Amino acid sequence: MHTVLRFLGTVAAVLLTINIVPGVAITGGWVDIFLIALVWSVFTMVIRPILALLTLPLTIVTLGLFSFVLNAFLFYAMHWFVPSFVVSGVIPALLGAIVLSLLDWVIHKVI
Repeated sequence: MHTVLRFLGTVAAVLLTINIVPGVAITGGWVDIFLIALVWSVFTMVIRPILALLTLPLTIVTLGLFSFVLNAFLFYAMHWFVPSFVVSGVIPALLGAIVLSLLDWVIHKVI
């Protein structure tokens, strides 16, 4: 049950991010929002730790700022898996990744 609540929290974070960040939109319906939340969950649990390990030297040299670039890349890459998810540039991807990560973190702390 806790896993379902955490996933619904991620869905809420995705929905809020789409409504807050200009340049981030979705052309589909609720199914696509759930799919985006699923892809983001997989990215943050599986792919991000692997990429973070591979880019660790660059992250150390930039004093951790490269992690923002990594998150923005993963946020932008979601449109390859969910075609109805639209990110219209680098700045919306960066802002969207920051907002989604923060909202996801806050919602998971509340749950």
